[in-house]
Amino acid sequence: MSDANPFYRETSHRKPGSRPGEPRHYSQIWTFRTPHTRLAMWVGWLALVALFVYCWQVMNANTMWVFVNDTPSQAADLGSRMLPPSLGYLPELLPPLWDTLNIATLGTLGGVIMAVPVAFLAARNTTPSIAFVRPIALFIIVTSRSINSLIWALLLVAMIGPGILAGIVAIALRSIGFVGKLLYEAIEETDARQIEAVTATGAGRAQVLNYGIVPQVMPAFWGISVFRWDINIRESTILGLVGAGGIGLKLQASINTLAWPQVSTILIVILATVIFSEWVSARVRHAIL
Repeated sequence: MSDANPFYRETSHRKPGSRPGEPRHYSQIWTFRTPHTRLAMWVGWLALVALFVYCWQVMNANTMWVFVNDTPSQAADLGSRMLPPSLGYLPELLPPLWDTLNIATLGTLGGVIMAVPVAFLAARNTTPSIAFVRPIALFIIVTSRSINSLIWALLLVAMIGPGILAGIVAIALRSIGFVGKLLYEAIEETDARQIEAVTATGAGRAQVLNYGIVPQVMPAFWGISVFRWDINIRESTILGLVGAGGIGLKLQASINTLAWPQVSTILIVILATVIFSEWVSARVRHAIL
C-alpha cells in the first residue's frame, strides 16, 4: 500500500501484551508531502536564500554606509525645515491641483475609450481571430503596462512639448493596458449560457455582443474604470516633475528653491487629494457592485 500511494508511510508495531513470536501489525500514517517533494522544497528554499544573499551583495557593492548611517539625522533636519507648513501658499496650489485632476480624469477617459475595443479583440470569446488579431491586442496591452506613466510623460514632453496635454496622453496610454487586461478577463468569464440563449433566438454577432456579453461585463467595466481613475490621481501628481503639468510642477519648483515649508504644504495637499479620490472610488464601486 505504501508503494501505491506515496503519501502514506507504513509503520509496524506490536499489540500490548503480545508474545515475542507473534507477527507485527502494520498501519499507515498519512503524510502531507512525499519525501521527494520535501527534498525539492528544501533545495528550493536553499536556492532562494543563496539568491537573496547574492543580490544583497550586488546591491550593496557600491553603497557608502557613511551616508546611510547619517540618514536619521539628515531626515530629522529636513523634517524640521518643512515645519510648519506654509499655509499661505495654498491659494497658489489650486490651479495646478485642478490641472492634476483634469489630467487624471481626461487621461482615464481616453484610456478607457481606447482599451474597450482592445479588450474585446483580446478576449477569446469575442476576438475575430485567435491566431492573428488576439496576439496584436495582447501586445498592445503588454506594451502599455510595461512602460510607466512617468516614462510615457518623458517621451511625450519631448515630442509634443511640456504641458497638461502630455500628461493626459501619458495617463491614457498607461491606462490602456490596465483597463484592457482586466476587462478582457471579465469578458472571457461571462456566462456562456446567457450567450447561447441569445444566439438561439437567431441574433447576429452584434446583437449577441450587445445583449449577451455587454450586460454581463458592465459592472466590472465601471468598477475597473473608477479604480483606474483612483490610481491615475496618484500618478498624475508626479508627472509635473518631468514637465507634464499639474501640481508636480510646483513641487519640483519648491524643491529646486529649497522652499521646504512649501514642499510640506504640497505634500499635504497631495495626501488630501489621494484620500478624497480613494473615498470617492470606494463609494462608487460600492454603489455599482
